[in-house]
Order: sequence, then C-alpha cells, then structure tokens
Amino acid sequence: MSYLKFDKDLIISLEYSLYRNILRTNRRGAYHNTSISGCNTTKYQGLLVMPVPNLDDDNHLILSSFDETIIQHGAEFNLGIHKYAGDNYSPRGHKYIREFSSESIPRTIYRVGGVVLSKEIMFSSKQNSVMIRYTLMEAHSPTTIRFKPFLAFRNVYNLTQENDNVDKSYREVENGISTCMYEGYPEIYMQFNSKVDFVFQPHWYNGVEYLQDMQAGDTYKEDLYVPGYFEMPMKKGDSVIFSAGDFLRDTTGLASEFDAEIERRTPRSSFYNCLKNSSHQFYYSPNPDQLYLLAGYPWFKVRARDQFIALPGCTLATGRVDDFEKIMDTAIPQLKSVMGDEAHPGLLKQIDDPDLHLWVIWALQLYNKERPEKFKEKYANLVLSIIEYILANKHQNLKVDESNGLLSTYGQDKSVSWMNAVIDGRPVVARSGYLVEFNALWYNALKFGEEIQRERGNALMEQQLTQKSDVVKESFTSVFVNSSGYLFDFVDGYHKDWSLRPNMLFAVSLDYSPLEKHRKRSIVDFATKELLTPTGIRSLSPKSENYNPYYCCNLREREIAYFNGPAFPWLFGTYIEAYLKVYQRSGLSLIDRIMVDMENELSNDCIGSISELYDSSPPFTGRGAYSFAMSVAELLRVMKLMKDYR
Repeated sequence: MSYLKFDKDLIISLEYSLYRNILRTNRRGAYHNTSISGCNTTKYQGLLVMPVPNLDDDNHLILSSFDETIIQHGAEFNLGIHKYAGDNYSPRGHKYIREFSSESIPRTIYRVGGVVLSKEIMFSSKQNSVMIRYTLMEAHSPTTIRFKPFLAFRNVYNLTQENDNVDKSYREVENGISTCMYEGYPEIYMQFNSKVDFVFQPHWYNGVEYLQDMQAGDTYKEDLYVPGYFEMPMKKGDSVIFSAGDFLRDTTGLASEFDAEIERRTPRSSFYNCLKNSSHQFYYSPNPDQLYLLAGYPWFKVRARDQFIALPGCTLATGRVDDFEKIMDTAIPQLKSVMGDEAHPGLLKQIDDPDLHLWVIWALQLYNKERPEKFKEKYANLVLSIIEYILANKHQNLKVDESNGLLSTYGQDKSVSWMNAVIDGRPVVARSGYLVEFNALWYNALKFGEEIQRERGNALMEQQLTQKSDVVKESFTSVFVNSSGYLFDFVDGYHKDWSLRPNMLFAVSLDYSPLEKHRKRSIVDFATKELLTPTGIRSLSPKSENYNPYYCCNLREREIAYFNGPAFPWLFGTYIEAYLKVYQRSGLSLIDRIMVDMENELSNDCIGSISELYDSSPPFTGRGAYSFAMSVAELLRVMKLMKDYR
C-alpha cells in the first residue's frame, strides 16, 4: 500500500490532477516535473529541465514530454495529454490511467482494453538524465508501443514558437538517436536498452498551453517540436527502459542502474520520510567541493537568507550534520568577502541583505547543540567576527544605534527583510528603522557571543558583550512593546508600525529572549488568535486594513498580497518553538493538530512536499513555489523539537 497513492477517479478529474504534480531532482540543479495526469501546466515543467551554464544561469527545458501510444490490431491509443485553446485537451490519455503512486519513484498504471502498462519514472541522482521503465503487465494479442518526444530547448522563463532556425538533423546512436535543436545547447541522447526503430517525421505541435501560467496572467502558449517517433513490439511481461540525457550511454547498463537508483531511494512512506526526501531535493552541488541549498522549485536559485534559514532543518533535523558543515564551509568565503567589503564570487544571491549574518549565527547556534566541540574548533571565531563586524558598523545598511544598542536599517526604497515583495522597484511592505526580528536576532547573537567567551574563559570579552546585551534588552522592551500587549513590527523615527505580524515571534522563540515571561505569553496568544491557520502563520492579522488572504490573480495583485495576509509554513518553526517555550508539554496537543493538517498537504500541489505559501482563508490553497526549502526545513525542525520535548 503506497503512502502517496491516487486512484483513477482522482486522476481522470482534471480539476484535481492538473493541480498536483511530481518533482524529482539531482544535485546538479536539473529536475523532472509534471502533473500527475502527465500534462504540463506551467512553462517550468518537463521531463528533463537542466542548467546550461555556457548560455546563462537559468534552467532550460530540453525534453518537454514523451507521449506513448499503444497499438493493437491497427488501433492506436495515445496515452499523452496536452492542453490547447478553448479548454481542449488532446490526446486525452489520462482517461486510461487506473492508478498513480509516488512512494519511491512515480509510477502510473494504464489500462487500454486488455492491455495494462506500467510506467515508472526515475530521475538520475548524479547525472542530467531521466529514465522511464515501461512494463507490459497484461496483453492478450500482439502489441506495439510508439514513443514520441516533444522537444523545447529553451530557457524556462521563455516560450518557443515554430521557426526555421531549428537544426532538424539527428544521428543514430546505440538503440536511439541524438539531436540538438539550437547552437549552444548540448545534444540530447534518447536511447533504449533494447533495439528500437526510429522514424524521422519532423513536425511542430502548435498552440500548446500551460493552464496555471494562463490563470496567473503569465505567458502560456508555445509550439513544441517533435523530430519523429520510436516504435517497438512488446509482449506480456516485457520491460524496456528509455533514457534521455546530455551524454551517450552504454545501454546495457540501464536496467542495473535503474534498479540501483531505486535501492538508494528512501521510500516516501511517512510524513517524515516525505519531508526528508524533499529536503534533499534542494541540495545543489555545482562541483564536488561545493554544496548549496536551492530556495525552491521550480524557479528559485540559491538565495542566501533562505539557505541559512533552511539549513538546520534540511541537515541537522535529518541527521546529516556533515552536510551542514559542507554547506556552511562553501558559504564562509563569500560571507567573509562581504565582511571585508570585497568582491564575493559565488552562487549566493542577495548575500548583502542586512539581516543575513544574523541568520548565519542562528544556524550555527543550532549546530553547536549537535556538535559543540566541532563548533568551537570550526565556527566559534566566525560567530565572534560577525558580532564584531556588526558592532563596527561595517555593513552599508545595518547600523548599531549608539544611544540604545539596537540595529537599524533603511528599507524605504529597497526591501531589507524576508518580506521582500516589490512593485516598480519599491517594497510593497516598506519596513525601515528598527525591525523587530532583526533586533531579536541581534540580542540572541550577543548572548550567544557571551556564551562562547565564557566557555573560553575570556572574562573581559564576556563582560563587554554582557553590557551590550543588557542595553539591547532594555531598549528592546521600551521600543517594541506596545500598549495592546504585542510588539510593533518596526519603529522608524516617530513612526510605530502597529501591524500585527509574525516577526514578533522571534523575540520569544530564540534561545535568548529580551522579554519577560508574561510578555512572551501575550505575544504567543496574539499569534494563536490572529495569525494561526491550518497551513501556516499569517503574514498579517485579518484585523489590519491591508489584509488580503488570497495570493492570486495577476503579478501585481500577487505582489501586493504577498506579505499582507497569506500564510507561510516556514513560520511554523518559530511559532511552535515559541509556543513550546511558553506552554511547555501542554502545547504538544495543539502542535500535533498542526502537523496532521500539514501532512494532508503532501497530497496537494507538489506531491510529497510543501509549498512556499498558502491562502490564509479556505480552502487554504498552496501558492508560489510548490516545493520550498524553508517550508520543508522548518517542519522537519518542528519534528525534532517535538521529539526532544517528548
């Protein structure tokens, strides 16, 4: 019995199956992604999507889809599905699906009359290659299978149209062909592990549409090129494996490689295993010496703040402490370059964000709990150097106020925090001055610095940090605590932002809090009453004037709504940590209910993963990136917190 299984009634309902998709990745940034019906619904989806470094830093769609046709007694039954204008789907191969499951690998069972065909998709963990194993489970008469590749060879942000620049040539290789549509791209090698006939029959399929892009007000229509088709006879019990990748294979090893890849997979047989598998999909290793975390799929690359927030959950919470070290060690030269005001070559985007180094300290603080001796050896000096860097006011947009010890930043013209939506180059939520989470992280960092100096026996340095943290603690309360019992989101000069947002929770959740116990309880109670939803913590209270629970419609409307109401699963991490610190073990029952609701989300949007954000009113639809590192990571961290409490 598969943990992630969908029967025919769900699959044949396009209103259901088009909005649920599968994702498989490798550590080179490539991926396979499509809906469980087999129909691509966004321009980012396809069987083989991968970086092409000599062209740009983006991903490129190479093989869009691979349509199968069952032929018996001269009758053809096409198992593919594509959307065209006017809500027209052709062919409608989804009607032949009898079952879809996604435990170790995605598996679809088709039935056409007396023919039962199994289709299993394997994305290589090490190479830019997708493999598909077809098994003819039932067939009572001679059967032929035809395979038709739909090629794109384009940047995932662009769409392609029929043109005369396509190189239609191909060359025969072992059990298949290779071809390349445009100069600058690698060849795609399409091969089988047994003899197959290829019929060259070039044709453009015009007007293929992507439903979810159309609904989002994005460009959504393109033409796809089919060079011809493969064809082979099969009989009951036969299995054949197809491979598409950017290298020439020895096809005799396909079957053993397929089996070996399955053996390495952790079955998605529980909530934890699904999140663990999903967390590994964010790993990105451009070369053997470097390791990063991608922010999410299908469009995000490596974003510095996202990486360090997601880092503990994606590594420490799954027992992969060595991976934490490799990711941190990859980032350290870039972090030091920023602190030295030097060029910082590397893949970390937005590394200049003013709060970034505060999140680095937070991540290292959690690592210290797992490997304290290794922390002292490898990272303690880094934490102290970051504190010194901040105290010296060396960051261009993060300053220590001499009068009260708090950190201030300028965010009127540029987004400075995780709430970074912009319209016409300006932040939608212009948070400026003293930001509440910045200063909660700052107090926590100073206290962690004290802890390090105390363990080193540096009494003078410890005392200096204690004096500074005491000033910050007193200032934090006087600046941020308001008369209603929660915290201002930011204070900029005489302006005090009364918006009730989740950022105040960090002042409760972090190891070192500047608040008294009764204030912590009040903040958690406000968050529970006004911000808690089944799928995340609201970015703004419903009582606020600008509240909008739905992240939908065109790009401008989505940007306006982004941080003004929708709920974010990654904030469950800080909310639950805060809740446990206030209510201790009595809070576990509420957290159990939260986790049950989130487990249900594994069957929505991206199967087995968690979306970036959700509408904060029913039906709590998943939005944004449909597999998001911070969401997955913080739920894993919550699981570890609950285990520790129990």
